[in-house]
Amino acid sequence: MSILIQGGTIITGNHSGDILKDTSLLIDNNRIKDIVPEDKSTRNTDVEIFKASGLVIIPGFVQTHVHLCQTLFRGLADDLQLIDWLREKIFPMEAAHNELSMYYSAKAGIAELIRSGTTTILDMGSINYEEEIIRAISETGLRAFVGKAMMDVNDIFPGLKEPTKDSLKSTLALAESWHNTYNDRIKYAVAPRFVLSCSDTLMRDAYEMTNDFTGMLFHTHASENLVELETVRRRCKMDNVEFLHHLGLLSERSCLAHCIHLNENEVNILQATKSNISHCPSSNLKLGSGIANIPRLMQKNITISLGADGAPCNNNLDMFKEMRLASLLQKPFHGPAAMDAKTIFDIATINGAKALGLESEIGSIEVGKKADITILNLSHIQNPYSEQSNIYSSIVFSSSPENVDSVMIDGKWVYRQKEYCTIDERDTISKASEELKKLLDRL
Repeated sequence: MSILIQGGTIITGNHSGDILKDTSLLIDNNRIKDIVPEDKSTRNTDVEIFKASGLVIIPGFVQTHVHLCQTLFRGLADDLQLIDWLREKIFPMEAAHNELSMYYSAKAGIAELIRSGTTTILDMGSINYEEEIIRAISETGLRAFVGKAMMDVNDIFPGLKEPTKDSLKSTLALAESWHNTYNDRIKYAVAPRFVLSCSDTLMRDAYEMTNDFTGMLFHTHASENLVELETVRRRCKMDNVEFLHHLGLLSERSCLAHCIHLNENEVNILQATKSNISHCPSSNLKLGSGIANIPRLMQKNITISLGADGAPCNNNLDMFKEMRLASLLQKPFHGPAAMDAKTIFDIATINGAKALGLESEIGSIEVGKKADITILNLSHIQNPYSEQSNIYSSIVFSSSPENVDSVMIDGKWVYRQKEYCTIDERDTISKASEELKKLLDRL
C-alpha cells in the first residue's frame, strides 16, 4: 500500500532550496513517487493517509560518526582527555562486552537517534560482536554504514587488539555478508580505529578492500587530540592526515572523524583528494580536544557533515544539539553571520548524504529518492513557528527531539506520532540497564 503524507510544509533540501507549503508526498514502496499540492493529492482508498497539516516535513538527518557500541557507557567516562578516556574507561568497557550487552547498547542508541530525527548513520563498532550491532540495525529499520573497529596495535590498552590477519579476515567476512543488504539499507565501511591503533599494513589493506565492493567507505579518526597528534608525529615523522595520504588512504570514499588540528598542507590534501570530514562539536568540546575551523574547510569545498560521536563523549546522540553547537561555536571567530541556520541544516542532511556517497538516494525530498523523512511539529512554546519566522532558524536553534512527531526510513514508519513502531521502548530501557550492570561486573 502507498502512503500519502498530506498537507504539510516540505523543506525539500533540494538544490534550489525549495520550501513547499500545503503540499503532499506520495510514497510508493520505499521511494518518493510524487510531490503535489494538497488539493491535488489522491483520494484513492488504497492509499494510507497521514495528515500532516500544520507539520513540517524534512529530509531525515544523516550522522556520519557514531559509536553504537558505547551507548551503555553514557555518564561513565566524564572529565577526561581522549587518550586517558580510552585507556581508563572506553577500551576496558568495550573489551567487557558480550553479545547481549552489544545488542542492547546498539538498540538503545538507535532508539535515541530515531527519536531525534536521524535516519542514517556511519557507525564504528568495536573489535568483537559487530553482528549484534547489525542485528539491532536490521530489526529497528535504521539506515546505516556499519564496520567493526580494526585494531592490531594497542599500547594504550593491550587487552583490546587482534592479529592483523584476523582483523582483515573478519572484516572481509562481515563485508561479504552484510554490504548492500536489507534492500541496500545496510552497507559496510572498513573502520581502522586510528593511526595509533593500526599497523601500516592493516590501514593499507583495509583501504584496498573498498576497491572490491561498490559503495564501500573507509572510516577512521584523525587529528582529534594534541597528545594523539604529537604521538603520531614521533612515530610517523609527519602529521596525521599527511600520514594517511602517504599511505594512499584518502579519496572521496574516505570519511575522517574530527580533523580539528590540521596544518595548511593537510587542508590542501583533503581538498585535492575529495576526502570527507565528520565534524563532532559536542564530543570535541567535552573531551577538551579543540574546535575545528569549519568555515576554513568549507571555503576549500571540503564536504563537512555532522556526527554525535559516542554517548560517553557527548552524553547525547541528538542532531539538534550538534546543529546548534556547530553554528554557535564558529561565530566568535568568524562573525555572527558565519554558519547560518540554512548552511547547518544542509550539513545535517544533504552534506551527510554526500559524505556517504548517497546524495542521489537520500538527503533531500525529491521525486525518485528514498523515503527517509522526519516530520516535525514546530507548534511548541519554545518555537511557535509562524509565517514570519525563519523556518531554518526554528529547526536549528530552537528545536529538540520534543519537536519530532514521526520518522520514516525506506518508506516505513519507525516512529509515528511519538510512538516507536519497531522498538519496544520499555523493554529496551530495562534490558540495557540490566546488561550494563553485568558488563560492569565483568570489568
